[in-house]
Amino acid sequence: LRNGTNMPLIGLGTWKSNNNETGDAVKVAVDAGYRHFDCAPVYGNEIEVGNALKAKIDNGDVNRQDLFITSKLWNTMHAISDVRPAVEKTLTDLQLDYLDLYLIHFPTAFRKPESGVTVPRNSDGSIQYADTHYLETWRGMEELVRAGLVKAIGVSNFNSKQLSDILSHCTIAPSVNQVECHPYHNQQQLYEFCKQRDIVLTAYAPLGSKDRPWAKPDEVGVLDDRVVTELANKYNKSPAQILLRYQAQRGIVSIPKSVTPARIRDNLQIFDFQLQMQDFEALNSLSKSQNRGRLCWCSWTLPLIEVDGKLISKGSEVCPLYPFHELY
Repeated sequence: LRNGTNMPLIGLGTWKSNNNETGDAVKVAVDAGYRHFDCAPVYGNEIEVGNALKAKIDNGDVNRQDLFITSKLWNTMHAISDVRPAVEKTLTDLQLDYLDLYLIHFPTAFRKPESGVTVPRNSDGSIQYADTHYLETWRGMEELVRAGLVKAIGVSNFNSKQLSDILSHCTIAPSVNQVECHPYHNQQQLYEFCKQRDIVLTAYAPLGSKDRPWAKPDEVGVLDDRVVTELANKYNKSPAQILLRYQAQRGIVSIPKSVTPARIRDNLQIFDFQLQMQDFEALNSLSKSQNRGRLCWCSWTLPLIEVDGKLISKGSEVCPLYPFHELY
């Protein structure tokens, strides 16, 4: 990263991991050699992650300084006065003194609701947005670095315009942009934009995440794509290992989620082979043009509608920062 910290290319994602399985998954991952763990309060399992990490540290299985822990600021906490309390709550839940990386989870701010509500809604089901601009939120993020609570800061689900806004006004530049990224949606233009500005791209859903809420019912998963399965046979690897190796060769960090011990271990075993150029390009060619611009949605909380030929979250057109759809 731009602050000199090494960020492991593979981390364990914890989105959609239920509380009963998360702790065991983290412990298996530490034993398998993982040192990078991606968390967020909205996932509802940071306490379980924290308990597991503390147990492994206390047992002498890993040192804190060898871990790279990421968490995220949720949409209801974008006001500058809420940023520090939010990270302090995460640090308490994770039982840590600092985070290696802290991200703004989405560029959109929600109204701060009653305690325990993550997505405040109006009577018609639409989201209650706040008018806090992400530039104000970023100032709060910078204060966390100065206070020593986080080592690096970044964003998630931001497009090139939003990143340019921050870069034009910041005193501490974002180190990371975390977005959905896999061969069907390879984010090539956004990746190049970030690379030119020393921003590391992190891929969530690097295996396609067929169970993500905005996946279409008839969508073919990238893990089942013929090109991917043929390459898996050619290299004697799993389809997941092919997809993760593809990102590693691009220099993109991946955070696959799994609670299955064998898959957790297998997902880390991608550094003993290299994709030949023609095979790498075959994966690149899978990118679906209709997915361009799929960023910054809250589509996992709202139904999608089509506007001007593009899918958007119903009600998002009233968000103060709409429209979100840049080409990348």
